[in-house]
Amino acid sequence: MTRYALFDRDRLKLMDLSQRGHDLTAEQCRSLEAPSTPYEHAEFSLLISAIQRAREAGRPVILMMGGHPIKLGLSRFLVDLIERDQITHLATNGAGIIHDFELALRGGTSENVRKWIQRGQFGLWRPTDRLNDIIRTAHARGEGLGEAVGRTIVEEAFPHAELSIAAAGWRCHVPVTSHVSVGSDIIHAHANCDGGALGQTSYTDFLIFAHAVEQLEGGVYLNVGSAVTGPEVYLKALSMARNVARQNAKEICRFTTAVFDLAPLPQDFRGGPPGKSHPLYYYRPWKTILHRTVADGGESYYFSGDHQQTLPTLWWELSRQQMAKQQGAERAA
Repeated sequence: MTRYALFDRDRLKLMDLSQRGHDLTAEQCRSLEAPSTPYEHAEFSLLISAIQRAREAGRPVILMMGGHPIKLGLSRFLVDLIERDQITHLATNGAGIIHDFELALRGGTSENVRKWIQRGQFGLWRPTDRLNDIIRTAHARGEGLGEAVGRTIVEEAFPHAELSIAAAGWRCHVPVTSHVSVGSDIIHAHANCDGGALGQTSYTDFLIFAHAVEQLEGGVYLNVGSAVTGPEVYLKALSMARNVARQNAKEICRFTTAVFDLAPLPQDFRGGPPGKSHPLYYYRPWKTILHRTVADGGESYYFSGDHQQTLPTLWWELSRQQMAKQQGAERAA
């Protein structure tokens, strides 16, 4: 037992989500349609081609993201890419899976942090706390965290399940993994949070992710708006994968990475970040994803822009070209 005093979570008062309000509602989630203002970048078509080659060769396309694409109402684009088999593994942090769950269950997510932290109510909501019960069940089953959330949304037919990325993964047998930092998510404050179950289910997700990275030769890794979790989880998984590959006289070095973010990088970013005295040295997506891990044979791309423009353009280009190929095959037959 610890010799230090612990916070007694049983003293906390949870309120219902209906009293909270949502910054995003299901009605605000964007429909699947071509972007009115497509994202433009000289190298965007090269990434599209890399993804197409990867899928035609049966290689993975792994997308790691933070919670903001969901909060921006872009879930349908990611769900459709999963259903089209254009994304073979979607990973997110703890916040991403919470927003996905709330949106599917109550048709809304994301709260006014400034308002509720002043009242000591930020994050303390029902039925969001049910995620902790799902995690306990997942622990007993030996499942991953994202897998269990997707299963629950599908099996219980949540009212807005069509907006759930986790549910799409469960339906399509595509892993959706949640990579949690203990203490960083609202459900960790709740009295029914079991730290052991949380850690084990998220660690199971990490091993599922590492297995996907083990197949990355010839594939694509996309990092969407994740400045720390995405680069760090990917880095450790890639080291594990390369360790095993090297023992079998194999390599994992010829693959494509792309980062979607807002930070402005110089055009010669592929040469690596500046020295340690410069703040951008510590921008992990540049150092890790765009430089170090592709230095021995890979390709990397950086797309600076609003997710509300870049992700719909990614979806449109991939789905448009996939449909054109299908139509061509049908005519040839």
